[in-house]
Amino acid sequence: MAHYLVIVESPTKVKTIKKFLGSNYTVIASQGHVRDLPKSQLGIGPENDYEPKYITIRGKGELLANLRKEVKKADKVYLATDPDREGEAISWHLTKALKLDDKKVYRITFNEITKSAVKASLKNARELDMDLVDAQQARRALDRIVGYKISPLLWKKVKRGLSAGRVQSVALRIIADREEEINSFIPEEYWNLDAIFRVKGEKKPLTAKFYGKNDEKITIQNEEQLKEILKDLEDETYKVTDVKKSERSRKAPLPFTTSTLQQEASKALNFATSKTMRIAQQLYEGVEIKGSGTVGLISYLRTDSTRVSEEADEKARAFVAKEFGEAYVAEENENRKKETKNIQDAHEAIRPSDVERTPLSIKDSLSRDQFRLYQLIWKRFVASRMQPAKYETTSVKIGAGEYVFTVSASKIIFEGFRQVYVDADDAKEKSTVLLKSLDKDSELTKESFEYKQHFTQPPAHYTEAGLVKTLEELGIGRPSTYAPTISTIIARRYVAKENKNLYLTELGEVVNNMMKQSFESIVDVNFTAYMEGLLDMVAEGKVEWKSVIRNFYPDLQEAVDKAEKELEEVKIEDEVTDVICEECGRNMVIKYGPHGKFLACPGFPECKNTKPYLEKVGVPCPKCGKELVYRKTKKGRRYYGCEDNPECDFMSWQKPSTEKCPKCGSYMIEKGNKLVCSGEQCGYVKN
Repeated sequence: MAHYLVIVESPTKVKTIKKFLGSNYTVIASQGHVRDLPKSQLGIGPENDYEPKYITIRGKGELLANLRKEVKKADKVYLATDPDREGEAISWHLTKALKLDDKKVYRITFNEITKSAVKASLKNARELDMDLVDAQQARRALDRIVGYKISPLLWKKVKRGLSAGRVQSVALRIIADREEEINSFIPEEYWNLDAIFRVKGEKKPLTAKFYGKNDEKITIQNEEQLKEILKDLEDETYKVTDVKKSERSRKAPLPFTTSTLQQEASKALNFATSKTMRIAQQLYEGVEIKGSGTVGLISYLRTDSTRVSEEADEKARAFVAKEFGEAYVAEENENRKKETKNIQDAHEAIRPSDVERTPLSIKDSLSRDQFRLYQLIWKRFVASRMQPAKYETTSVKIGAGEYVFTVSASKIIFEGFRQVYVDADDAKEKSTVLLKSLDKDSELTKESFEYKQHFTQPPAHYTEAGLVKTLEELGIGRPSTYAPTISTIIARRYVAKENKNLYLTELGEVVNNMMKQSFESIVDVNFTAYMEGLLDMVAEGKVEWKSVIRNFYPDLQEAVDKAEKELEEVKIEDEVTDVICEECGRNMVIKYGPHGKFLACPGFPECKNTKPYLEKVGVPCPKCGKELVYRKTKKGRRYYGCEDNPECDFMSWQKPSTEKCPKCGSYMIEKGNKLVCSGEQCGYVKN
């Protein structure tokens, strides 16, 4: 009897796939990569025309020996690693490490780990796709060159084992640019004005918002303007000048891609991107389900496609018709988004492997987090096959002389996809109903005005979800890179995560400034997106992978050589302070550590005394008059605090000025080239 060997990546997949294949199949796991570039050296360079030097990963020797024994017994070898570029590269490395060149070797891929998908993949076995392998080799080589060439320079300059990366350095710059935008943001004053009306025969009052004058929208910019408008409105009569009723529909959402899943899981479930990917991997590889054994619950999780297979589409529509009725099933061409960019390896969207396996039916077999993520994926997919939600909207204009007030309301008249799924942003949306007796020319009695001062808000700090969205929109990285990129910049302490927000740390600022100064192209958003486009062209067989490296390497080497010379010219000596070491009497010096600056004794290793470094700002504390110093939160985010802390609890994220506000007497803060009053209700700005 013929004997076949199937090699997968993870041991969990072994359990899931074994059930679908006969006794003449052996399924074994490679446990991820088996070969890589050496850690101790660059492993790729011009001296050998950029031929990568691959070695067996430490600790994989015994596993490869076992695999070789199994290969000898097999008549055919099926390589069933993940269905993406990295998976294709792992299969190619296996052919080299196991010397499979003279064996019957086939590449099989399946988008979901189900019996039908695995059986179909065996029928459609193919050769290795070397274009995909080369695209992955090019990515690995680029990342290695950037990391190994630039990281030692950072180490030299900042004196710690820091690192740079092709995608992580751009992500850091995006966060730094946003921080700069926030710090230089000048709030602008504006006022809201609402009118409260009584309508004849109605118990409930009607609240309308000020719109403008003569149908032109006006923003009330200050109190003087508000008073002028209120004065003009004193003797006016108020009546309804226009009532418009219309219907609007909201399309069902598309099923998840890696990026949209990470964004929605962050908003709805408060999951970090790394946690979302870890749990999605478990659901894809297989979970022990009571009565069914190990089952792969979702399709492949690294994808930027919203395509769905015909079979899955038909099953979902049939499910919707059975559960909710034909009226809820989407039109055939509904939700077929035109794919505008190169979609990685023609994947499908992330969806349940069997739509009939409802979240509630398997809840007892899943952990709490697995259940919540599976439920999110399942609901989104089912909703994507449903009709749009329909709303009835009513817009009312109220005239008062030349001035206009507006009020609008909407109510859902057909739930559509909302029967199943409402995303985190829409969950707050409520139906509002207007007074029934309101129609054109209705006279209204003004009861009172309500007004409030506001200030425009700066752009929000990035969250993980927001950063993923931006990286995707800019074409930086790929579905598999978002989570590890964010994890790396947080682990390196370049970025601190507090209450979901990502903040630049002092260390991140130093590294980002160095990268911008010496390696402008590496942290240039457009250049990084262009490189991603080149990698896509390699995957399509349009560009030879080594030509990408040949063009990239010399420019980077030139930038590294230049930066090294400049570093030698600017030899960084330890900055000596007037703080005396209490253990040996020497003047302490400023050193850099993983958390930023600290004071250390220059007599190390004889004297190992260290202490926190409190750098003075040169501004007295607005609260107690003592010196202000730079301080850091536990996670490394910098702020201005009093040297007398904890006795004085003053703190400010922006640098305070010695000037007081002439309008209200509060202290002023620096924002770009302006001084802004720190008093929330004041809004005074000085150039």
